[in-house]
Amino acid sequence: MSTSNLEQLPREIAKGLLEINAVALRPNDPFTWTSGMKSPIYCDNRLTMSYPAIREMIAEGFAAIIRDRYPDCEAVAGIATGGIPHAAWVAQKLNLPMLYVRDKAKGHGKTNQIEGFFKSGQKVVLIEDLISTGGSSLKAALAVREAGCEVQGVVAIFTYQFKIATDAFAAENVELQTLSNYSSLIEVAAENGTVQTSDIAVLQAWRENPQAFGL
Repeated sequence: MSTSNLEQLPREIAKGLLEINAVALRPNDPFTWTSGMKSPIYCDNRLTMSYPAIREMIAEGFAAIIRDRYPDCEAVAGIATGGIPHAAWVAQKLNLPMLYVRDKAKGHGKTNQIEGFFKSGQKVVLIEDLISTGGSSLKAALAVREAGCEVQGVVAIFTYQFKIATDAFAAENVELQTLSNYSSLIEVAAENGTVQTSDIAVLQAWRENPQAFGL
């Protein structure tokens, strides 16, 4: 994938997510997340598994970022559960070992949190499907770091671009790269008529202060 194609990728991925309804936008009838927070967007990137064209675009995008930014990467690790299938496809493309990271160690057997063979000092890139606050992704990255590996970065399909996530990754000195983002999604949604121009201010306000949305 060329540099110019990488520059267009945020919009292309956003377009694909909208087309397969992996992302739904309801600025005037917000969703309620598990946390109780009101949101004008719901993102289910697990749907990308069922659409070969977009999952290939995602895999190629991930592979291109790793080749460009982390050329000495030695293993690809999927963050459970959404990042696991994408990590498998990317590892295959790059001919690299694959791991996956649970949210916590198993309560039986070898009590592993990280599955797959790895060794101390190994350079690892983690794959995630969605970044909201960044908490679960960072938890996985820190588990890999604590296991003795070098975490080169986390790459994800999509980010809501919350400041809290940006600050959290910076605080832990973990680099974050994403294929697409909320800003690109809103641009594409406005252009193709998924949302009205009058809705854009509402959508932007949510990203800037999600806790106050819908109050």
